Amino acid sequence: MHLRHDAADADGGARTLASTVDVADSLLSQARGLMFRRSIPDDYALVFDFESVDRRDVHMVFVPFAIDAVWVEDEEVQRVERLSAWTGRGEARCDALVELPAGAADDVAVGDRVWLAD
Repeated sequence: MHLRHDAADADGGARTLASTVDVADSLLSQARGLMFRRSIPDDYALVFDFESVDRRDVHMVFVPFAIDAVWVEDEEVQRVERLSAWTGRGEARCDALVELPAGAADDVAVGDRVWLAD
Protein backbone atom coordinates (compact mmCIF):
# COMPACT_ATOMS: atom_id res chain seq x y z
CA MET A 1 0.00 0.00 0.00
CA HIS A 2 1.22 3.52 -0.84
CA LEU A 3 0.03 7.00 0.04
CA ARG A 4 -0.28 9.03 -3.16
CA HIS A 5 -0.46 12.79 -3.76
CA ASP A 6 -1.65 14.74 -6.79
CA ALA A 7 -1.25 18.53 -6.62
CA ALA A 8 -4.33 20.44 -7.77
CA ASP A 9 -2.25 23.03 -9.65
CA ALA A 10 0.36 20.72 -11.24
CA ASP A 11 0.51 18.86 -14.53
CA GLY A 12 3.21 16.44 -13.34
CA GLY A 13 0.87 13.70 -12.15
CA ALA A 14 0.75 11.85 -8.87
CA ARG A 15 3.70 11.07 -6.65
CA THR A 16 4.19 8.72 -3.72
CA LEU A 17 4.19 10.47 -0.33
CA ALA A 18 4.85 7.26 1.62
CA SER A 19 5.57 3.68 0.64
CA THR A 20 5.36 2.28 4.18
CA VAL A 21 1.81 2.83 5.41
CA ASP A 22 0.03 1.71 8.56
CA VAL A 23 -3.73 2.18 8.86
CA ALA A 24 -5.09 2.95 12.32
CA ASP A 25 -8.53 1.41 11.95
CA SER A 26 -9.25 0.18 15.47
CA LEU A 27 -10.12 2.30 18.49
CA LEU A 28 -6.91 1.21 20.23
CA SER A 29 -4.64 1.97 17.25
CA GLN A 30 -6.32 5.35 16.76
CA ALA A 31 -5.94 6.23 20.45
CA ARG A 32 -2.25 5.24 20.44
CA GLY A 33 -1.30 6.86 17.13
CA LEU A 34 2.42 7.65 17.15
CA MET A 35 2.71 7.92 20.93
CA PHE A 36 5.73 6.27 22.54
CA ARG A 37 7.63 5.78 19.27
CA ARG A 38 11.14 7.22 19.12
CA SER A 39 11.00 8.00 15.40
CA ILE A 40 9.37 7.01 12.11
CA PRO A 41 11.01 6.25 8.73
CA ASP A 42 11.22 8.97 6.07
CA ASP A 43 8.82 7.08 3.75
CA TYR A 44 6.24 6.31 6.49
CA ALA A 45 2.60 7.36 6.95
CA LEU A 46 0.05 6.54 9.62
CA VAL A 47 -3.45 6.89 8.18
CA PHE A 48 -6.49 7.20 10.43
CA ASP A 49 -9.42 6.02 8.32
CA PHE A 50 -12.80 7.10 9.70
CA GLU A 51 -16.24 5.95 8.53
CA SER A 52 -17.69 9.46 8.37
CA VAL A 53 -16.71 13.09 8.05
CA ASP A 54 -16.37 14.98 11.33
CA ARG A 55 -14.03 17.37 13.13
CA ARG A 56 -10.94 15.39 14.17
CA ASP A 57 -8.10 16.53 16.35
CA VAL A 58 -4.57 15.28 16.83
CA HIS A 59 -2.21 15.94 19.73
CA MET A 60 1.51 15.34 20.18
CA VAL A 61 1.53 14.21 23.82
CA PHE A 62 4.21 11.50 24.18
CA VAL A 63 5.39 12.01 20.57
CA PRO A 64 9.05 13.18 20.78
CA PHE A 65 9.42 14.30 17.15
CA ALA A 66 7.63 16.76 14.86
CA ILE A 67 5.21 15.52 12.19
CA ASP A 68 3.16 16.82 9.27
CA ALA A 69 -0.58 16.22 9.71
CA VAL A 70 -2.92 16.21 6.71
CA TRP A 71 -6.70 16.24 7.08
CA VAL A 72 -8.46 14.73 4.05
CA GLU A 73 -12.15 14.63 3.09
CA ASP A 74 -13.17 12.48 0.09
CA GLU A 75 -9.50 12.40 -0.99
CA GLU A 76 -9.30 16.23 -0.99
CA VAL A 77 -6.87 17.93 1.41
CA GLN A 78 -8.66 20.22 3.86
CA ARG A 79 -5.70 21.27 6.02
CA VAL A 80 -1.95 20.68 6.35
CA GLU A 81 -0.04 21.54 9.50
CA ARG A 82 3.40 20.91 11.01
CA LEU A 83 2.95 19.81 14.62
CA SER A 84 5.80 20.25 17.08
CA ALA A 85 7.01 17.45 19.34
CA TRP A 86 5.23 17.00 22.67
CA THR A 87 3.06 20.15 22.48
CA GLY A 88 1.59 20.34 18.97
CA ARG A 89 -2.15 20.16 18.38
CA GLY A 90 -4.39 20.57 15.36
CA GLU A 91 -8.01 20.09 14.31
CA ALA A 92 -10.05 20.08 11.08
CA ARG A 93 -12.89 18.31 9.30
CA CYS A 94 -11.97 15.02 7.63
CA ASP A 95 -12.77 11.38 6.98
CA ALA A 96 -9.04 10.50 6.94
CA LEU A 97 -6.16 11.94 8.91
CA VAL A 98 -2.59 11.31 7.76
CA GLU A 99 0.53 11.64 9.93
CA LEU A 100 3.87 11.91 8.11
CA PRO A 101 7.47 12.74 9.06
CA ALA A 102 8.05 16.48 9.36
CA GLY A 103 8.77 17.88 5.90
CA ALA A 104 7.08 15.07 3.95
CA ALA A 105 4.01 17.20 3.25
CA ASP A 106 5.86 20.41 2.31
CA ASP A 107 4.42 20.24 -1.23
CA VAL A 108 0.89 19.26 -0.14
CA ALA A 109 -1.70 22.04 -0.19
CA VAL A 110 -5.40 22.49 0.51
CA GLY A 111 -7.35 21.26 -2.52
CA ASP A 112 -4.76 18.63 -3.52
CA ARG A 113 -5.74 14.97 -3.76
CA VAL A 114 -4.28 12.42 -1.29
CA TRP A 115 -5.31 8.75 -1.27
CA LEU A 116 -4.24 5.19 -0.49
CA ALA A 117 -3.32 3.01 -3.45
CA ASP A 118 -2.26 -0.64 -3.72
